Amino acid sequence: MATTEPDQARLTAPERLAHHEPPTGGPDLVQTPSQTIGPFFAFALPFDGGPFLVPPAAPHAVRLHGSVLDGAGAPVPDALLEVWQRDADGRVVAEPGSRRRDRGAFTGFGRVATEVDGTYEFRTELPGPDAHGARWALVTVFARGLLHHLFTRVYFVPGGEEEPTDVLLAQLPPERRRTLLAGPDADGAYRFDVRLQGEDETVFLDYPGPR
Repeated sequence: MATTEPDQARLTAPERLAHHEPPTGGPDLVQTPSQTIGPFFAFALPFDGGPFLVPPAAPHAVRLHGSVLDGAGAPVPDALLEVWQRDADGRVVAEPGSRRRDRGAFTGFGRVATEVDGTYEFRTELPGPDAHGARWALVTVFARGLLHHLFTRVYFVPGGEEEPTDVLLAQLPPERRRTLLAGPDADGAYRFDVRLQGEDETVFLDYPGPR
C-alpha cells in the first residue's frame, strides 16, 4: 500500500521536527535561564538506591526523615533533596560511585524525591564529628517555585550529647538555630523538616560568588 508524505505546510513545528525538517523563520534556539515551570526532577535525577547511603539493614544505619513544607505549612509533593556528609569517623569522603550502590562503598551522597504527602527518608550512618565536635550533613533542596536550589545543613544531635556549637550556629539566635537541629525521635530516627518560607523557616545558606 502506497504512503504519502504529509503536507509540510500543515504541520506544526514539533511535527516538522518529527519528520526531520527543522522549523524555519524563527530565532536560533539558545539556552534559557532557570524556570519555575515544572519541576521535571523525575525525568533524570532520581536513581535506584538514591536514598540509601548505606544498606537499610546495616546495623549502624540511621534514618533521616521529615517533610518539605511551603510557606503556608502545606506539604510540597514534588521536591527533591540531596545530602552530602562525612562518614562515621568524621572523614570527608572522596569515594566515587554514588550511583553504583552495588559496590557497597560509602560515598556520603544521597538523593531522594518527596512523596505525595511531602515526606522524604534517607538511610545513612551518623556522621562523625568535625573539628568543632558537630555532626552535620549538607542538604540541597530543589522545589517548584525556586529559581535556584537552596542549601542548608542538618545537625544531628544524638541522645546524651549536647547541642553542637560551631561558627555557623554561633551566628544564629536560638529560635533560628533550632531549625537546623535533628534529634532522635520515638523510634531512634532523626527528624528534619524543611520549611521553605513562613514561620520557623529553615535557615538557608548563601554562597557568594567571587568578588
